[in-house]
Amino acid sequence: MQSDHTILLTVDNPFYEQARDALAGFAELLKSPEHMHTYQLSALSLWNAYAAGLEADDIIAALTQWSQYPLPGTVIQFVRDQRGRFGRLRLLAAQDGDGLWLTSDDALALTQISRTKAVQPFLAEPLHPGYRVRPEFRGLLKQALAKVGWPVDDVAGYEPGAPLAVNLVDTLPDGQPFQMRHYQTSAVHAFWGAGRIDRGNGVVVLPCGAGKTIVGLGAMQLAQTHVLILTTSTAALHQWQREILEKTTLTRDQIGEYSASVKQIRPVTLTTYQMITHRTQNTFPHFESLDQHPWGLIIYDEVHLLPAPMFRLTASLQARRRLGLTATLIREDGRADDVFALIGPKRFDLPWKVLEQEGWIATARCREIRVQLPPDLRSAYAVGEDTERIRIGAENPAKIAVVEELLEHHEKDHVLIIGQYIHQLESMAKHFQAPLITGKTSNQERERLYQEFRLGHIPVLIVSKVGNFAIDLPDANVAIQISGTFGSRQEEAQRLGRILRPKRDGTTATFYSIVSEDTKEQDFAQKRQLFLCEQGYRYEIAHALENGEPRQVLAPVIPFPQGSSS
Repeated sequence: MQSDHTILLTVDNPFYEQARDALAGFAELLKSPEHMHTYQLSALSLWNAYAAGLEADDIIAALTQWSQYPLPGTVIQFVRDQRGRFGRLRLLAAQDGDGLWLTSDDALALTQISRTKAVQPFLAEPLHPGYRVRPEFRGLLKQALAKVGWPVDDVAGYEPGAPLAVNLVDTLPDGQPFQMRHYQTSAVHAFWGAGRIDRGNGVVVLPCGAGKTIVGLGAMQLAQTHVLILTTSTAALHQWQREILEKTTLTRDQIGEYSASVKQIRPVTLTTYQMITHRTQNTFPHFESLDQHPWGLIIYDEVHLLPAPMFRLTASLQARRRLGLTATLIREDGRADDVFALIGPKRFDLPWKVLEQEGWIATARCREIRVQLPPDLRSAYAVGEDTERIRIGAENPAKIAVVEELLEHHEKDHVLIIGQYIHQLESMAKHFQAPLITGKTSNQERERLYQEFRLGHIPVLIVSKVGNFAIDLPDANVAIQISGTFGSRQEEAQRLGRILRPKRDGTTATFYSIVSEDTKEQDFAQKRQLFLCEQGYRYEIAHALENGEPRQVLAPVIPFPQGSSS
């Protein structure tokens, strides 16, 4: 335990698992490579711990028990200071039934808050001791208080929603037995908290392929209420429909689709972020239609992608229980804290490599293959502006020959080719006579191609960034990334996730990233890879291919951030 509030956990130690389980309750896991995991003790992680029922003495005792060295006094004081702040402000239902009541036993704290400009707009008239808060400001007030370092203990409760009997099945339609995996059960219970008034909101973080949808179904079974599920696309919406019908006792007429083509509101309704955030002048008509229904639970799939308008709309949904599901809470815009404030704290997280070791996700091998720009493009690159250089590096035509060799080497595999630029993808599709899915592909055609790929009728499928998320392609075992969205760590993790579902024959998944050497794309690749390296994955760097194998592997390396020395 270090004085900068970071915690270094040695993996090769007989007490590792006990120490890891203790830290999970009050510290945030930052990175988990092979030998040393890094955690951070922050105000937010401590507030989450106190909300879950831990006390400062519990945390200090755990740190003292497992720490190799004496705890720094500043850390002990930080833990106690944050406990002193958490819960000093409480948000309850107003006793007269009119809205909410922000109160505290500390009159000076209330005075300080009432003089804070960021908080003042959300406080109504005094309601001794404290202030009345209109229900529509519940989320915005919590968000504002968290930003100024005064977390509020929200015990105002939730609307129960209309009742709905939901149970998981014991046997799947194909006769196979079904039950939740141990970590999925743990995630559901961490979210639900035995139905306590201050639980039933928060985020569950699990790798792609680990069955986050099953966690959502488990939460539905505990809630026993009408559910609204928000997804990233119509394809993801239909995938949720299939999972619900296959693994729960719900029937087709209880499940509604609210999309561009269908407007059904039923006890379990699935829609997309695009539909919810569709604006007509100054209103959100689809959100307003759905908001009238008595939902008791809202599930946010791929919650890290929550679009900016959804922050505002989610702030008005605080009276419903909320579950966020994601593989990584990385947001390149730095608004992950807003996800916590509006959806709820991170309730469950598990390192990718732990699930790989247990066999719940596929073992993956990551390779970066560097190719040179042809001489004519090197000249254009040298004189181009930054935006031109990015495009030249990404669309390097020399990548086609590399993809060709990889496809020959993986001719018996199920291969996804993923990229950012439509012109480049169209060239690949024409060259390899492979089907292409982009944002312009109709939902019906997308699902037909996905199904053909699942059945093995299509060995190679080319997808744009629409393939980054929520596609269930269990047999895909090779991904070839030919271009990406700048230095997006989140996108890199999601693309690897397309091939992480465990394979029936136990084979290893392979993730290739083809990068133009000595270009900005190489710099972006270093940043893109950081999150996966922190999760314990290694990238092999190669310059060329011979029979599908690199001729010159530099080393299995962890990339360094731009500007650092190796």
